[in-house]
Amino acid sequence: MALEAILSRAKLNNLDRNLVCELVYGIVRRQRTLDSLINLLGKKKAHQQNPKLRIILHIGLYQLRYLNQIPQSAAVNTTVELAKENNLKGLSGVVNGVLRQYIRNAVNQDPLVLPEDNISQLGIKHSLPDWIVEIFLKQFSLEDTDRLFSYFNKAPNLDLRINILKISLQEAEKAFTQAGIQVEKIPYLPQALRLTSKTGSIEKLPGFKEGWWIIQDSSAQLVIHFLDPQPSEVIIDACAAPGGKTTHIAELMGDTGQIIACDYLEKRLKKVTENALRLNLKSIATHVGDSRKMPQYTQKADKVLVDAPCSGFGTLHKRPDIRWKQTPEKILQLAQLQKELLQSTATWVKSGGRLVYSTCTLNPTENEEVIQSFLDSHPHWQIETPSPNSPPAFFVNREGMIKVLPHQHQMDGFFMVKLKKD
Repeated sequence: MALEAILSRAKLNNLDRNLVCELVYGIVRRQRTLDSLINLLGKKKAHQQNPKLRIILHIGLYQLRYLNQIPQSAAVNTTVELAKENNLKGLSGVVNGVLRQYIRNAVNQDPLVLPEDNISQLGIKHSLPDWIVEIFLKQFSLEDTDRLFSYFNKAPNLDLRINILKISLQEAEKAFTQAGIQVEKIPYLPQALRLTSKTGSIEKLPGFKEGWWIIQDSSAQLVIHFLDPQPSEVIIDACAAPGGKTTHIAELMGDTGQIIACDYLEKRLKKVTENALRLNLKSIATHVGDSRKMPQYTQKADKVLVDAPCSGFGTLHKRPDIRWKQTPEKILQLAQLQKELLQSTATWVKSGGRLVYSTCTLNPTENEEVIQSFLDSHPHWQIETPSPNSPPAFFVNREGMIKVLPHQHQMDGFFMVKLKKD
């Protein structure tokens, strides 16, 4: 959001705008790796005592290590000039020395020296805190974890969900192609188009004003197909903002029935209303409040969606700053919130109804452990195992819970499970 605000005021052409975005997001992603290089190549006293110098070194090293389109000499010279322009003329020699030493060392081998233990090795290589690396290594093999982290450090895809009440997938695909924008379909998702070329301003894409589509990752679209909303049902979305899943429910129900979108902040629910208005959906009502404290919905819903607040560890490629903002303490707080939300919203479901719990994280503390805790204290609930005929994109574990794995399925990491009330 901060970057968008700055870019909206800057007068940059598309090429420069794209470079700024690449540098900002890339440096945030690769922060630990770049810091390790600086510690190896630089004079520690200078860059440790001057945060501005470290940021400037990040900019130069990122260009040398990760960008092929910028000549090495240009990367060095512009970074040295950047130091001078930021009142660091006396340290411009340090910048020049670090960058040129990196270039010399990179001729014969990678200048980055990795430790032998797997956790620190993966953490420095892929730029993640050790405690996050441990979460993934407890679930996946070393090879799989390495592949997953490589995926998290790639630029993200942009997926759209086509509003089939307005336009068909084929018609939308044709409109984008005619506008010179490359797209591809996503297997098993009848409304998904992935944009595979540069797009420019989102609001200038074909069909934005007409409500032909909304931005939504493929795995988030899977969640609502898994929920399986039917016309005339009463469905409550307990954590609805900004409304991607809520509006998807409405589309699959043919904009019939009753959909209640809940969220704890009015300004967040305004986004749901805005998206519904642009997509011309009329079956959605909003309710401001804490979903843990809404007894008026007891046994009112055929289906409930709890897309719970989470750590976001399935979306590290899209939100690279998460890796530095989350802490083990925050994870425990989130898990407690998730348990409370699940316990409360389960009371909304009619007998024989369904509840889908989903997160965009791959952390068992927020997923499997939350579900198991709920089942242990709610004997009248059970997991409804997906049908054997479910799309292969549904990666089902032995307990009937689904994990979407980014490096295997080429979409955001997601967890989902469907619970049935006896």
